[in-house]
Amino acid sequence: MTGDPVPVPQTARRHIRLPGLARLWAMFIKEFLQLRRDRVTFATMIFIPLMQLLLFGFAINTQPKNLPTAVLSQENTDVSRAIVAALKNTSYFSVTRIAGTEQEVDHWLRAGTVQFVVEIPAGFERALRRGETPSLLIAADATDPVASGTALGSLSGVVSHALAGLHGIPKAQTSAPFEIRQHRRYNPASVTRLNIVPGILGTILTMTMLIFTALSVTREIERGTMENLLSMPIRPLEVMLGKIAPYILVGFLQAALIFIAGYLIFDVPVEGSLLLLSGLSMLFITTNLSIGYTFSTLAQNQLQAIQMSFMFFLPNILLSGFMFPFAGMPVWAQWVGEALPLTHYLRIVRGIMLKGSGLTDIAHPAMMLTALTLVAMTIAVTRFRRTLD
Repeated sequence: MTGDPVPVPQTARRHIRLPGLARLWAMFIKEFLQLRRDRVTFATMIFIPLMQLLLFGFAINTQPKNLPTAVLSQENTDVSRAIVAALKNTSYFSVTRIAGTEQEVDHWLRAGTVQFVVEIPAGFERALRRGETPSLLIAADATDPVASGTALGSLSGVVSHALAGLHGIPKAQTSAPFEIRQHRRYNPASVTRLNIVPGILGTILTMTMLIFTALSVTREIERGTMENLLSMPIRPLEVMLGKIAPYILVGFLQAALIFIAGYLIFDVPVEGSLLLLSGLSMLFITTNLSIGYTFSTLAQNQLQAIQMSFMFFLPNILLSGFMFPFAGMPVWAQWVGEALPLTHYLRIVRGIMLKGSGLTDIAHPAMMLTALTLVAMTIAVTRFRRTLD
């Protein structure tokens, strides 16, 4: 039987649409409740961005001040004392060391203890009072050109202001009564890639090593193979070492490829010991693998493990001195940076590759990496033992 379709009343049309809206509302409530139960994800979405905004907003400064400076004075005169006092009063320099010999200066620069050395040569005051133009010697650690550029530009004005109040010092009309001779060590031409390539090495290793091992335990749980692992007569420490050992070799291969590419393509030198650089790179890789394994024992699923990895990775980039000068951050932010492996590895890799630093010069960052590795391993083994129980 055929005929025109029976028209549907307007009230019935509304009744047909309501179940679709109700299903959509029910799905919305279900997803919201599930998100609220997943506290790690919920905290990541709500609180972590706010915390990072406040942290990085106050910590990052592209015009660093209070840079550690050493003074090597070959004479003890009114002029030398005025220069030292002026450096202490300026906001760009912070006189932290008074050197007695040039050997001390060289060691402090290689170790990264100071970033500038102001050397006042013998006879500087006498030459000034005679109307001559003596030279003030400045040695700067130029491995980070951004951190040193602004401070070097302000140095002439700082010294001129310090000498203006001294009696008997002639006042030049067009220029300062002295000459500043700058020695930009380790990167005389201020080539950016010499600073960036070693930093990229540490950044890539941090990202890949964290993610590789952060998924190790959670992957076993989600695939249902954790029961087989727990039934084996194996200790938690042996499980951890067995899981991270293959990735140590993978990370070392990554580092070797970046070393070779940096040397052949970007002309980044390796002034120090290649064997020392390789050994400490292995230590850095182990540190990140241990931290990633710790995240794996803390997370309930792979998504949480990845979220923890990225929450840890972002401060490593911004607070380690890779993208922004470490010395320009406030003291509290520097303390946070000292707890990050990338901060210490950057000092190691830049020191060995650009400065030719030896083990005594980079002993502190090497010990810090060792301490971070031991702490991360201890937490990971403890957490995994609870999983076994």
